[in-house]
Amino acid sequence: MRILIIDIDTLRPDHLGCYGYHRNTSPNIDTIAQDAIIFTNYYCSDAPCLPSRAALITGKHGICTGVINHGGRMADMFPEGKDRGFADKLRYQSLWGMLAFNKYRTVSISTFAGRHGAWWFHAGLNEVYDIGLNGSESAQQVTPVVLNWIEKNGQKDNWVLHVHYWDPHTPYRVPEHFGNPFEKEPLPAWITEQTVEKWKNCVGGHCALDYGMFSPATVQDKFPRHPAVIDSIEAARKMIDGYDCGILYADTHIGIILDALASKRVLDDLVIIITSDHGENLGELGCCSEHGTSDYITHRIPLIIRWPGYRASFVDEGLHYNIDLLPTLAEMLGIKAPEDIDGKSFAQTIKTGTECGRDFLVLSQCCHGCQRSVRWKDYIYIRTYHDFYHLYPDQMLFDINEDPHEQNNLAEKLPDICAQATSHYMKWYDEMMKKSPYPVDPLWLVLKEGGPFHSRGRLKEYCRRLEETNRAWAIEELKKRHPEEFK
Repeated sequence: MRILIIDIDTLRPDHLGCYGYHRNTSPNIDTIAQDAIIFTNYYCSDAPCLPSRAALITGKHGICTGVINHGGRMADMFPEGKDRGFADKLRYQSLWGMLAFNKYRTVSISTFAGRHGAWWFHAGLNEVYDIGLNGSESAQQVTPVVLNWIEKNGQKDNWVLHVHYWDPHTPYRVPEHFGNPFEKEPLPAWITEQTVEKWKNCVGGHCALDYGMFSPATVQDKFPRHPAVIDSIEAARKMIDGYDCGILYADTHIGIILDALASKRVLDDLVIIITSDHGENLGELGCCSEHGTSDYITHRIPLIIRWPGYRASFVDEGLHYNIDLLPTLAEMLGIKAPEDIDGKSFAQTIKTGTECGRDFLVLSQCCHGCQRSVRWKDYIYIRTYHDFYHLYPDQMLFDINEDPHEQNNLAEKLPDICAQATSHYMKWYDEMMKKSPYPVDPLWLVLKEGGPFHSRGRLKEYCRRLEETNRAWAIEELKKRHPEEFK
């Protein structure tokens, strides 16, 4: 059995043709999807990058692993303590460890672990290729490494190859010679001049006027596709075009990989999995080109699985986490999954088309702000503990069928629906805390050590920025919410 995992960073599914996007961003992915299962309600349990891949690798929620932040204590796994053996559990009980223990050659071509100091990501990998650019590379630097590996190893059996492309992630890095295939294409219909005017009055990290997190972006000399601020419909177009070009550029290189595998005559019986670590807010909740919220847009990710011999051309609408992929692969391959994981296999969906989704999901974000959300039925409910300086209300509720871009907060109008979400959340929370090896919810440790990594200590300086940009109206409320920043 050969398995190819394409991991396209920061990829939201509604910008792919096979998920209904009006722009032709993904012709090669769409071709794969024609003979695959498309999962439309697949979410990372913990966002963004570091927590998401920790969940993927362990099959566990961040509340149980401890990895929920991008810095500080909660950017590392909880220690195993006195019961740790000669090797830690991840050596054999991670995604890669499980596969390697069962005689699969495990290979990753990715700079993720180096960028985040996440060396546990390598647990169980037989080969690691880090081209050394710390996540700043483009597909043109990754694909030659992939092709070299395929040339030497493609016809061997029992391998799992993980290929990681960063191109949709900021800064928008697609080479200039690629041009802009979308310059005459319409924007997503919800983005209008009126939308941009609303964005210009937003405050908080990576909002329209603070596109460099808490100030204008300053990378245009090196990355000319990248806007400085989003202050006009033209700038909004530059953001959307930059993101979509990143998707298309990665997709183009996927085509190159598929051609190489076809030349080795292994493509027809190859398992192909296409996914991401998280999505990307492109104006939703006032965030522009950032994955800083625990919402529908940031947590929802694509999952496309082509497994020869099983279901094809099928859409699964059940609710699944990325932590569910580990036990699913174990069941499909007929091997034992690690014990004590939180993931739940959806292999029956692949084998028979039987929907085996969950009743609800609980999603977490503690790197930019601190939020937990509940996704069920038509709704997402978001509870805010740290607002990423966006002045979010404590509770938000969105009907994602009617309002997928989260423009109308229904929390005050639908308190009974919010109560349902709270009940789901507490059921999950009690279960997780009983399972956790640590007696404290790591979310509270993040808050007690000063807040999320990308926000803490930034508010004093940011208030000066707000004064300079006619948004001083927000300062008093920000000071009230975050007095620790002014001690």
